[in-house]
Order: sequence, then C-alpha cells, then structure tokens
Amino acid sequence: MSVLIFIDAADGHVKKSSFEALTYGAQLAQQLGTTAEGVLLGTVSDEVAALGRYGVSRIHHVNDAVLNNFDAQQYTRALAQVAAACGATVLVLSHNITGKAIAPRLSVRLKAALATGAVALPDTSNGFTVKKGVFSGKAFAHISLLTPVKIISLSPNSFTTKAGEGTADVIPTQVNLEAPRVKVTGVSKVTGQVPLSEAELVVSGGRGLKGPENWGMVEDLAGLLGAATACSRAVADAHWRPHHEHVGQTGGAIAPNLYLAIGISGAIQHLAGVNRSKVIVVINKDPEAPFFKAADYGIVGDAFEVVPKLIEEVKKFKGVA
Repeated sequence: MSVLIFIDAADGHVKKSSFEALTYGAQLAQQLGTTAEGVLLGTVSDEVAALGRYGVSRIHHVNDAVLNNFDAQQYTRALAQVAAACGATVLVLSHNITGKAIAPRLSVRLKAALATGAVALPDTSNGFTVKKGVFSGKAFAHISLLTPVKIISLSPNSFTTKAGEGTADVIPTQVNLEAPRVKVTGVSKVTGQVPLSEAELVVSGGRGLKGPENWGMVEDLAGLLGAATACSRAVADAHWRPHHEHVGQTGGAIAPNLYLAIGISGAIQHLAGVNRSKVIVVINKDPEAPFFKAADYGIVGDAFEVVPKLIEEVKKFKGVA
C-alpha cells in the first residue's frame, strides 16, 4: 500500500505542476499512514533524487528514450505496471494536458475510481471523498471513491508547494512496452515564453486593444512582471495573437496567482477559463463590463491611458530605467 505520484516532465525538465502533485501526494500519504513514492518516465536532466524534498521516499525512474515524447498509450502502460509492482492504492497526477489524457486510461486499466480536478486533500474520516470544482468553477462537488485503487488528478495551482530537506532513493525501473502506434515526425513548440499552464502571473488582452499593433504595451507589462501573455477568443480568432494564448471555455483553463485583464469584457465563456485565478484585476473603460463582478480589483479607464502609467509605476518600483 502506497501513494504513487506521477512526475510529469518535458524536454528533460520536471514541470512545476509536478511539485504540487508531489507535495499533495506526500501529505495524502501521511494522512493515510503510508509511504509516498514517485514515478518518472523518460530521460531527465534534472537531479531526480532532489525531488525527495517534496516528501517522497522513492522515485521509480523508467529511463527509456521511447518515453521522451508523450504517448498516452505508452505512458498508461508504463504507469500501470509501476503501480502494480509497488502496490499503489492511490495514484496522483496533475490535471494538465498529460494527466487528462492518461488518467481515464489508467482508471480503466486498473479498474480504479477517478476524481479529476481535485482542489483539496481527500476527506478520509469516513471513506474517501475528494473535493473538486464543477460547472466551470462555479460550485464544488464531493466525490466518494469506493474502489480498492483510486486515482486523483490535482487541479494546477490549487495546492501550495512545500519543499523541505532530504533526498529520494532513485530506483531504475524497467517496464514492458508494446511497439508504439503513434510515430512522432516533428515537434513545434513556442520557446522563450512562460508556459500559460504553469504561469503564476498572466497579463491578458481583449478587443479593447483595437488591434495587434497595440499589443506592445501588454508584452511590456508582462515582461516587467515576469508574466505570461494571454488573450480572449475574439483576439485569437482575429489572428491578432496565436491561438495557444487563448484562454476561456473554448481555450485554455488557467489558475494563476494574478490574472490581469486589459480590454476584456468578461463574457461567461472567458470567465470559465480564468475564474480559478487567485486575484483578478480588470482594466476596462466600460463600468458595466461583466468582468468587474468577478474582479478582486478594477480600474475603470481607457487602457491606452492606464496601462502606460501602470508600466511607468512598475518600472519605478523595480528601479528599471
């Protein structure tokens, strides 16, 4: 019996969301009176043993180059074998693109109940009940998992990462994989930017910016804050910004510590993708914009006047010329 945490990695580096999953899994193991172990797939250049500071005692490393490119079927086979070998009764994954693809497959393969998008540790006082967001974050549901093996995917940025001392024992692990059905012929990635899925600060723009030629101030502010940039669907559809920056119900769902919306009205479809943000700041010249109802802070004003002044004040605060 143990809690097994999937450590998601890409391009040889462990993702930020995995630190949250490790912390969550370690605290869950402590709650259940068992051990927390990690599983890592593919080649990683980071120091694997150092991940023990997040509370795991052992990490099963399947160092197989076949797993360097994500393949949901191959990852599912590998994780299922490791889970069976170490007798895991609870599996924890991040509720990101990778986790969403493999958690349901693992659920079927292991005959395990699955709770997706968890936002808190399970209540184990009378059974095993997981709290998760529903209806685009407007409400919470409490899901009881009744099977011997249980799977939880943790909603990103919903659990505080805690790092302490110590290292983990790294165990080289072999698994039996079938020939992959998917062949990767090329990978095209955006580089030099903070990934939206892992960003703690996000500066976003909408149609109120009037055109792509005015996006410079959004990028300038984001650069000063060390933030990622995002946009509304209308902006992406108009090709002002690339579609990977689109957040909302039909785009990406994010949960940064700060979401700064500039010239976005805040339609329900957009809000559905950002309402898990810890702090929402809205800049809009329309005092009746729906976004103000969801905002923690709001500035009623013309973005072309407010944002340059905000950039100037941030520069003063940071001592940037």
